[in-house]
Amino acid sequence: MKLPSTPAMIRIFRVLAIAEGFSWAALLAGMFLKWVTRTTELGVEIAGPIHGAFFLCYGIAALSLWRMQRWPLKVALFAGLSAVFPFATVWFERWAGRHGHLGIKPGQPAGQPAEAPAEETAGV
Repeated sequence: MKLPSTPAMIRIFRVLAIAEGFSWAALLAGMFLKWVTRTTELGVEIAGPIHGAFFLCYGIAALSLWRMQRWPLKVALFAGLSAVFPFATVWFERWAGRHGHLGIKPGQPAGQPAEAPAEETAGV
């Protein structure tokens, strides 16, 4: 299976980061209705599977970008950990964008993975 181009994968990741964050909020609201107010379980029944799907898709997109963009391990770990806390994927997406982790590297063809940084290839 061929992955989308790097620009497309970055757009997909950004959308999934925001969707995952908001689905977390919907799930928390559903949990509040179920466990605190004890009024309905419908919020959890609807938001739970939606959040689960966005969570998995976000994780796959983060792993794909880790490979495509050759993120340092620390960046990949932050991407994964951000999915555990509500709205942290939104924060990570903004942080990664500001720090150049969600952009095309100079000289990188749009559909190709980024070249490994010099320090990674120096010992080879």
